[in-house]
Amino acid sequence: MLYPIRKCHAIVAGLSLATALTVNAQTSELPKVNFTKFELPNGLRVILSVDKTAPVVATFVHYHVGSKNERPDRTGFAHFFEHLMFEGTENIARHSIDKIVQSAGGRLNAFTTFDETGYQIELPSNQLKLALWLESERMLHARVEEIGVETQRGVVKEERKNRYDNTPYGSVLENLAKYVAEGTPYSWTPIGSAQYIDQARIDEFRDFYKTYYVPNNAVLAIVGDIDVERTKQLVKDYFADIPRGKDIVRPQFQLEMGKSEKVVDVREDNTPLPALLYAYRTPKRGEHDAYAIEVLSTILATGNSSRLYQNMIDQHQLAVGVQAFPFDLELGGLMGLFAVSHPTVSMDQLGTAFNHEIENVQQNGVTEEEFTKALNQLETQFARRFNDDLDKAQALATYETFFKDPGVINTEFERYTSLTRDDIQRVAKKYLVPENRVILKYYPAAKGGH
Repeated sequence: MLYPIRKCHAIVAGLSLATALTVNAQTSELPKVNFTKFELPNGLRVILSVDKTAPVVATFVHYHVGSKNERPDRTGFAHFFEHLMFEGTENIARHSIDKIVQSAGGRLNAFTTFDETGYQIELPSNQLKLALWLESERMLHARVEEIGVETQRGVVKEERKNRYDNTPYGSVLENLAKYVAEGTPYSWTPIGSAQYIDQARIDEFRDFYKTYYVPNNAVLAIVGDIDVERTKQLVKDYFADIPRGKDIVRPQFQLEMGKSEKVVDVREDNTPLPALLYAYRTPKRGEHDAYAIEVLSTILATGNSSRLYQNMIDQHQLAVGVQAFPFDLELGGLMGLFAVSHPTVSMDQLGTAFNHEIENVQQNGVTEEEFTKALNQLETQFARRFNDDLDKAQALATYETFFKDPGVINTEFERYTSLTRDDIQRVAKKYLVPENRVILKYYPAAKGGH
């Protein structure tokens, strides 16, 4: 499974620090991505960008549907369709889509989040027609049949077992969503519940496909060694006749600041060492404070030079791993600070260390060195997008979906460089407060919890 750019932070005990650029992020210039945008009468938005660096082309189809579009008693549908769309179509034999792409010298993948589902293909540029045919087939003629549904039920349940149920701390994201986003469609994760996938009828899957996998709910981005006018015509040839779907009824909610602290003990067999999660509700994607929160989380717990790493691992040996993971979602945000304890350390000691560093930022702010280094780390992530056609295609489509402007790819980093150190201190005071906090305490099965 592919993971989306920027905001997918793996939940593991520690991450390596990205190499920072050697220039000051506030004065550097990232390369610009030129693009052409147009829309078909059926509502499909299309973005084209020429990159003649290599004779390859990447396509990315971005559907504006994720787990928040599901019913509470049918969670996991969007992720299920991520798999089902590889089953085949009326004109493509079952289980052959990946083989077709690979035999043409290409690669493909997909991902699902709370807000979106994306499908990518990269091929030699002389195979662009193949990519467009495959994606148009999946948009119009995907097989939603009993045999494919039953096959993917097993695949999805096995994925859940391997990545969540049988993985140490595999429930962290689910519990973060459950308690922090309680009462909203963000309270369940894209993997969904196996029982609901089992209970769903074939007609429910077909209705989900007909509702969301339609041209007016999609963005197609094509990046690489292309001729713009010829590519426009090819897109029209393959997609213009696909009927427009009904207008999408989207969830209407927002994550409000929490009003009281919640503490939850979690006891699981696959918890090798006690672990602590501090989780908060934060601003939605695109808001000024969301960028400040990401810088703050970088300073607190991203990499070996971060505050929590230095305090809890290097100096006091309280933890074997620390990490921050901010999620800026379409209708709200979540932020977690996570630490796996040293075997001899108590949960209270971990909490004291968390509180110390948070209160330090709230009272004293961050240093100029920390601020600049965090921006450099984030700039490194942005710069990497310009080295790969797939990443650029994904970014262009994502910005079009959520900002109605793919040009944000060229301007978003300015939203980070417009921040000040005072912004970082301010958001720490505003959001990282006890009444807006959920504390999850992970214990091995034999050592407490409930």
